Amino acid sequence: MVTAPSGRKKRQPETPGWTLRLQSTQVQGTAVRTDAQEQQGSASLGSVACGPAGGSGPWWPSAPQTSSGTQRHNDLPWQLLKLFNNQLQDPRANLTSLAHTHTNIPKLKAGFVGAQFWSAYTPCDTQNKDAVKRTLEQIDVIHRMCQLYPETFLCVTDSTGIRQAFQEGKVASLVGVEGGHSIDSSLGVLRALYHLGMRYLTLTHSCNTPWADNWLVDTGEDKARSQGLSLFGQSVVKEMNRLGVIIDLAHTSMATMKAVLQLSKAPVVFSHSSAYSVCQHRRNVPDDVLQLVKRTGSLVMVNFYNDYVSCRAEANLSQVADHLDHIKKVAGAGAVGLGGDYDGVSRLPSGLKDVSKYPDLVAELLRRQWTEAEVKGALANNLLRVFEAVEQASSHTQPPGEEPIPLDQLETSCRTSYGYSGAPSLHLQPGALLASLALLVLCLCPL
Repeated sequence: MVTAPSGRKKRQPETPGWTLRLQSTQVQGTAVRTDAQEQQGSASLGSVACGPAGGSGPWWPSAPQTSSGTQRHNDLPWQLLKLFNNQLQDPRANLTSLAHTHTNIPKLKAGFVGAQFWSAYTPCDTQNKDAVKRTLEQIDVIHRMCQLYPETFLCVTDSTGIRQAFQEGKVASLVGVEGGHSIDSSLGVLRALYHLGMRYLTLTHSCNTPWADNWLVDTGEDKARSQGLSLFGQSVVKEMNRLGVIIDLAHTSMATMKAVLQLSKAPVVFSHSSAYSVCQHRRNVPDDVLQLVKRTGSLVMVNFYNDYVSCRAEANLSQVADHLDHIKKVAGAGAVGLGGDYDGVSRLPSGLKDVSKYPDLVAELLRRQWTEAEVKGALANNLLRVFEAVEQASSHTQPPGEEPIPLDQLETSCRTSYGYSGAPSLHLQPGALLASLALLVLCLCPL
């Protein structure tokens, strides 16, 4: 039997539609336990199970007719590379029984996860080396997950596909590329990754790219290279807007955050960042940036890594909810999302040990008097809104960006310079250009 927080019985909705369902929820102080039962045909995310109204069992609270789900940042593909070199047919890599990870199919079902951005991540030490190759391999393993487990995963590339997966009761699976070094400073590579299914790109990881600065600049561990965003970085942002790729500002410096929020024609996301005022770690989002998030209709999806939650090695579920509360207070309920970062971090809060525990976090939000609409927003609707706005702002009829990054801004020891050598003067610094002109004049002078 499910009761409303006041203890009054909640009548089952009489009109058809989608509802939030929480079963056997007990709220006592800060101790929250939620046991949710999955019903056939339901599409669900986080702790919210979505099913047609009028089904069996109690329902709380009732919801208007809408689709719902959760899209989060998840590094399971990275674990598949590290543990099995992406060999999914290795018996140990079976996602129905995969051990020692935060994510597998039973845990996804227990957590009512109905949509997921899978991270195609490759570390910073691949920059200027094999970053593009490694990224392609991680995108490939995401596609093969969908092919190997078609009853569970449906690879999609747009908001319509997410809703289709909800209807089919599958986990909508999307590709997010984590780190701007994965495009190797190439608009052509950016477009190619889009055609392979990439729908968000994190502009930096924990290293500068030649065109954007990362969060370690704010700690003094890295030096600013682009003062936020270079001219080529602006071209990357504009091309992502044109294509319809969500811009992800997790891992970026404050200067990069502000430059992009002012430049982008579409809302952006922080796919796995928390609130700086709650935990003063530079990977988190400060309040002045949260104000820009509010102004632009953007989204902050809270990271569960202990160091970003409590600024200590230990954290708990209630402290994660504190971050959600703060972002809601400063930027509005529409700016709140769940980032998770499962299988990408080494320490997680008590009560959120893996993806099966999302229902307990939702129960905590309900205990804190979050409304049904606010919970559904954090679980799914806020990101769906951003995704749809990004799609609407895209314009494939506009010509693509073609101006390459100047060669002198690249590390050239492991790359060729085809294309640049045909018109080298276009990419010379003023001093080098004058030297080249002087040499040309000298050569033309009669002896």
